[in-house]
Amino acid sequence: MSNPRTLLDKIWDAHVVVAEAGCPAVLHIDLHLIHEVTSPQAFAELDRRAMGVRRPDLTLATMDHSTPTAPQGRMHPDSMRQLVRLEANCERHGIELHRSGDPGNGIVHVIAPERRRVRPGMTVVCGDSHTSTHGAFAALAFGIGTSEVAHVLAMQCLLQHKPQSMEVVFQGRPGPAVTAKDLALAMIGQITPQGGTGAVIEYRGECVEALGMEARMTLCNMSIEAGARAGLVAADKVTAAWFHHSGDFRHWRSDPGARFDRIAQVNVDGLAPQVTWGNQPGMVAAVDGRVPQPTDATEARALAYMGLRAGVALRDIAIGHVFIGSCTNARITDLRAAASLLRGRRVAPGVRVLVVPGSQAVKRQAEAEGLDRVFFDAGAQWRQPGCSMCIAMNGDVVPPGEFCVSTSNRNFEGRQGPGARTLLASPLTAAASAIAGRVADPRQFAPVMIEELPHAM
Repeated sequence: MSNPRTLLDKIWDAHVVVAEAGCPAVLHIDLHLIHEVTSPQAFAELDRRAMGVRRPDLTLATMDHSTPTAPQGRMHPDSMRQLVRLEANCERHGIELHRSGDPGNGIVHVIAPERRRVRPGMTVVCGDSHTSTHGAFAALAFGIGTSEVAHVLAMQCLLQHKPQSMEVVFQGRPGPAVTAKDLALAMIGQITPQGGTGAVIEYRGECVEALGMEARMTLCNMSIEAGARAGLVAADKVTAAWFHHSGDFRHWRSDPGARFDRIAQVNVDGLAPQVTWGNQPGMVAAVDGRVPQPTDATEARALAYMGLRAGVALRDIAIGHVFIGSCTNARITDLRAAASLLRGRRVAPGVRVLVVPGSQAVKRQAEAEGLDRVFFDAGAQWRQPGCSMCIAMNGDVVPPGEFCVSTSNRNFEGRQGPGARTLLASPLTAAASAIAGRVADPRQFAPVMIEELPHAM
């Protein structure tokens, strides 16, 4: 091949409307996802300029960040105003909106793939950093700021400099009970949260090819935590199966011999389940490991915030809360994994467990499979869909100074509430910890048939 191109090159080239040397390109956007938090200011800017939405048919809206997940949950007046404004704006501009409680409602990065609105080769944006989720479908998907939300609403285009391409190759065969979440955390730990800064990562390797679509979404979702602009997985037969498509998606993959701007190799041979110990996702260790010695002032500060000492075994950290949900890990395969450990067992006394499905569709499927009864019988709370405890803006919070094993994507200070101490992990590790009442290794619970898990998880 005379001019081999990366997957990023192919998608970028297919969407550039205008390109001038030294200037950002005008990039066409195929799908614009919006929610109640980052859209009000954008619509206000349209109103100020007396402009409409150029392509409402390429815009999809949902209510997710601010919506309470508890039955009869109370909503803050500011949150209610956000939802009212979103509904009014969508009605005025003819935008498809999935209101709280509607059959199609859910977390924005869960419902778009469910509705098959994301396809290989597309460009997707949203005023949310974890838009990178949709790169699982070989789509260039990235978060944008509020002013850029207004630009896309008005023009269906965006001014963008082309990012660098980065190849991340997972090498080796992971150990038992390792999921896509563990792969992502291990990667961030190895390349650091700055390792992918400004780049679009394309994930490669046999263990990536073995992942199912929902697991690929988890992996791409965490790209931003490595500093990347977006994440990509090449389209293949797994992608085609998601769409029940008999055609060939193989164009949407990097050509043999394509050159990446940056390359990183991540060793996952024999990898154990992972759990974070600090206040960013790169502060991570094996679940059967220990809190490391701090190497700088940043790590020392993180340990002080977390109330941990170097050398403490992670399995000795007692917890009060477990959160299974978020746009990272609230899909049906995630809930099945958690239920596989909780079935026939009980949550440890004094531990609060929130299981929050990513959408109404996920909730219906889980209930049809009896997973809600598994969670109820174990002593967990089965909630309504929403972002929930991933971000403390909807009533679901962790009290100050208390530990929460969370399947979400960020463990920043205060992310789950002022003073909350977040330990990121997979649904399997979260479920195991709920049973033990402390950080626990899911491999100690049977059955965990890990030969079956990589493709599903």
